[in-house]
Amino acid sequence: MSDVLTRSAARNIFYGGSLFFFILFAGLTAHTHWYMVTTSTDSEALTDSVKRGKHVWEENSCINCHSILGEGAYFAPELGNVWTRYGGRENAETARAGLKGWIRAQPLNVPGRRVMPKFDLDEEELDALIDFLQWTDSIDTQDWPPTPAG
Repeated sequence: MSDVLTRSAARNIFYGGSLFFFILFAGLTAHTHWYMVTTSTDSEALTDSVKRGKHVWEENSCINCHSILGEGAYFAPELGNVWTRYGGRENAETARAGLKGWIRAQPLNVPGRRVMPKFDLDEEELDALIDFLQWTDSIDTQDWPPTPAG
């Protein structure tokens, strides 16, 4: 047996390895897509109100300060689990009222704290935004964020 790697053997290793890792990458991509569609996303609860809430989220550029499921800025708190933090799983009406009150009360102008701007959202926009945050909280994030505070 020869101890020298021939040019054709090196080419075969390169092409074989490239093909193997391309197939592996394609398989993992397909599995991730399948998992997101069938397991981690509650598409049945994706109502028109949730879609309007995402539009409110984007229209007011909330992501410029907040993160949601780890995506966005880290200036303000993570909002992917805000529904749980406000007790929405135990008492949905109290959580909804608490979130509405918090958004309406801004800016608090507490010295030394970050300031959330005043958004003049009507009742329908507030409800839609909270529906979006509630839906986001129901996504299986595999224990993200790592702490309840985000």
